[in-house]
Amino acid sequence: MYELSNVTKNYQKGRRTIAALRGVSLVIGDGEWLAVQGRTGHGKSTLLQVLGTLDRPSTGTVSFAGRDLAQLREAHVTRLRAESIGFIFQAFNLVPTLSAAENVESALIPLGARPAQRRRRVTAALESVGLADRARHLPSELSGGQQQRVAIARALVKEPRVLLADEPTGNLDEDTRDEITALLEKLWRDLGLTLVLVTHDSAVARRAQRVAIMHKGRLSIRHDTRRAAQ
Repeated sequence: MYELSNVTKNYQKGRRTIAALRGVSLVIGDGEWLAVQGRTGHGKSTLLQVLGTLDRPSTGTVSFAGRDLAQLREAHVTRLRAESIGFIFQAFNLVPTLSAAENVESALIPLGARPAQRRRRVTAALESVGLADRARHLPSELSGGQQQRVAIARALVKEPRVLLADEPTGNLDEDTRDEITALLEKLWRDLGLTLVLVTHDSAVARRAQRVAIMHKGRLSIRHDTRRAAQ
């Protein structure tokens, strides 16, 4: 699915150069679940942005499904992101004036889907996260866990190949964290998704197939996760 070779990402802050990624090489297989851990400011979110085509590396190559992203025109990268990659964020990022269904439907508008098709897919996505009965509710009328389920449905409605989740349980209590993690695991298994999940929480990371550690922009892979040992 993904192949990164010697990827760096530098940012300018005044006269200083901030090295967010330092020579990251990584292969993520189709249908794999990779968790990425590390302290704040060590490059986890930057890595996710590069994987999601929201940012381009300063040097190195990033391939997605055998295609070198650097060789694609920006319009093609934008289309690939809209069709193939779903994003889930810690802060949910729901539009407060839109209902749950409208928030989910917003992910389909750039794809040019017809209204009837959009409605069918929105209903199916909300059902898959257990919120079919909350379709008309505003985010303010939903709990934190329900809001994150809407955000997951929004990521799923376009039927992506990849889910990129940045601290998806960071704003949730422990019980709700476990519910959302179990939901993501079920969707990963049932839909055959590739899942890359950034988390500070070791209880969440342990459920992944592999755990990567980011430290000062460098990546190391741990293979001794619970599933790898089984």
